[in-house]
Amino acid sequence: MSIIKLLPLSGDVSPAVRSLGWDWAIEDACQNYVAREAVQLPETTADALLQAADTLYDLLVQCIPDPIPDDLLRLLAIPENLWAAVRHSWNDDRHWHLYGRFDLADTPDGPKLLEFNADTATSLPETAVVQWASLVAAGQGQDERQANGLFEGLRNQLIHWLELNEDLEPTLLLVHLPDSSEDEANCAVVAEAATEAGFELVHVCPVDAMQVSVQGEERGAWVETEPGQWQRFAFVFKLVPWEILAAEEPELTADLTQLLQSRDLIIGNPPYTLLFQSKGILAWLWQNFPYHPLLLEASLQDLPGHYVRKPLLGREGQNVTEVNEGRAGESVAGDFADQPQVRQRFAELPQDTQGRRYQAGVFWAGSASAIGFRRDAGFITNLSEFVPHIVI
Repeated sequence: MSIIKLLPLSGDVSPAVRSLGWDWAIEDACQNYVAREAVQLPETTADALLQAADTLYDLLVQCIPDPIPDDLLRLLAIPENLWAAVRHSWNDDRHWHLYGRFDLADTPDGPKLLEFNADTATSLPETAVVQWASLVAAGQGQDERQANGLFEGLRNQLIHWLELNEDLEPTLLLVHLPDSSEDEANCAVVAEAATEAGFELVHVCPVDAMQVSVQGEERGAWVETEPGQWQRFAFVFKLVPWEILAAEEPELTADLTQLLQSRDLIIGNPPYTLLFQSKGILAWLWQNFPYHPLLLEASLQDLPGHYVRKPLLGREGQNVTEVNEGRAGESVAGDFADQPQVRQRFAELPQDTQGRRYQAGVFWAGSASAIGFRRDAGFITNLSEFVPHIVI
């Protein structure tokens, strides 16, 4: 098992964020669970993690058959009312995957894929802003000392998204689940990158403020940006999972699919990211690339020995269960217990001297762009502490 070495970080992050000109980052929403120390990350390990993300993305693209068969969509538990949107977006390159986050275990045998948060990956403010500000506040802020090009990667992806869709107005609406300051902070990072990328109008709001029409001259996505002033948006970035839209808003899902197909609207991340988001893809990857050095054995059936069982479209670490020789061990409660589940060979995460486990999050934005760590005494969840890193 690898041992994590830590460097204490002094200084106040908030002035550092402001001094970098990142006042728009909602510090309070993500600062409270960012550790005041940094993982000392050897350069060779950082390079291996980044290379793993790039290789894994290539494997994901390679493993999707063309055309996409119904059986694969069923295996991945993708809601049937999204099948048309998934296929349409996969077959039209103008539907561009903006970013995602690979969760990796850095094992003695090298990085191993745990899962890919392809649709609505969060921890953008912590990764892009706060962990960098942590080094600046501690007087450690040389560029080469952190693997962190996330903001630049997002900006470049958004530039390309615009270029692919030059027939559409450069207006971007960013929507998130209501009453979530965390999601709003994540949208703020993308909004700032979009402004730098050349979008002429950028607006962030809860998803329930968006109105969608498929009728006549009013076709499109609309928001009341000022009292009594409605604006149509050609681009939508949604920090709302596709499968939640499909289950809870089937009429909206049908309207969005129709607007995608008629090019009245383009949405990121596109529907096809559900192919990668579903943890069923872990079993599909293993079937297509058995014993690949970046993969852990995975199956939709029980495995012998020591493994982890997790729901195909679960989130935030909910309903993950450790199983050893047929006996259930540590588990996380949640709302996804009724879903089909994938089994994945157990991987021991590196630990520090206090026994806390560390999971690497590697952001992909066109290519591998940044590294961040989450740590916890048990399973890593959305409430686990975020830990900055410093490359040594």
